Amino acid sequence: MSQQVLIGGGDFVYKVIEKWESLPGGFYWRETAGVATDDQDNIYIFNRGDHPMIVLDRNGNFIKSWGEDIFTRPHGVSRGPDNTLYCTDDGDHTVRQCTLDGKVLLTLGRPGIASPPFSGVPFSRCTHTATDPNTGEIYVSDGYTNASVHKFSPDGKLLFSWGSPGVGESEFNIVHNIATDKDGYVYVCDRENHRIQVFNRNGDFETLWANVHRPCAIFIDHNELIYVAELGFGTLISKAVPNIGPRVTVLNKQGQVLQRIGDLGYGLEPGQFIAPHGLCLDSNCNIYVAEVASTAMSHHGTPPDSVRSFQKLQKI
Repeated sequence: MSQQVLIGGGDFVYKVIEKWESLPGGFYWRETAGVATDDQDNIYIFNRGDHPMIVLDRNGNFIKSWGEDIFTRPHGVSRGPDNTLYCTDDGDHTVRQCTLDGKVLLTLGRPGIASPPFSGVPFSRCTHTATDPNTGEIYVSDGYTNASVHKFSPDGKLLFSWGSPGVGESEFNIVHNIATDKDGYVYVCDRENHRIQVFNRNGDFETLWANVHRPCAIFIDHNELIYVAELGFGTLISKAVPNIGPRVTVLNKQGQVLQRIGDLGYGLEPGQFIAPHGLCLDSNCNIYVAEVASTAMSHHGTPPDSVRSFQKLQKI
């Protein structure tokens, strides 16, 4: 049985559950890039293994896999209208809307073809998606070699884009993840500028929050609380520096920090993180954290053949 560790505090205390998933023989993931749940609390783990989308039930039992002949480099996944999934492939420069069984309903972008770097044209290593809960319109964060957010109609027509490289308002330095709230505001992880920028439906700048360190993923729960995965240290910042992550932070809609989850520092022990890259919550407010641990470790040395890259944090 996995060791049980409590992390967080106040109203946000979680029991860390490691190795909770049960996979068939021959199934594994080198690392996990994104995670989403459906309306039955099944978990969809978008990973960089031979089976890009692995689906588990709420108890960690294997249900199915799909995407083996579709995805090049999984990066982000989010749930959209009608219980569909938007899967972002930054190696293929595409976003695909899929059914829960993996049928592709809509493809945004040209598979395998990137737009010119920092052109503002979709897509150049796009990273994530969010949908407006009222209109079904699609926002795409784009990305590693672009500095834009693109808004599409539900049927895939480009409506408009905004953003450019830089450090000012509406400028980005790796626009890495995106979420929308019930009022249609758009929250963008401006990762290497160490901030979250907030926009209205028209792409107009509203505010920014600079109390996070390399925000990698963002998720808004049914209580309108905002969960941010902070990547923490980078190539010029020691992983031994305290209180900058990697961790998960909970904020309210005013951008005030309610709780930091994961104050045990960088590492592979239960309750520690290496590289939180994607996260989501289920209907019981349990947190699922996907980590690109192997990639992160490779920047500083040779990672082990097998490294933990997924954790469940059970709300207590």
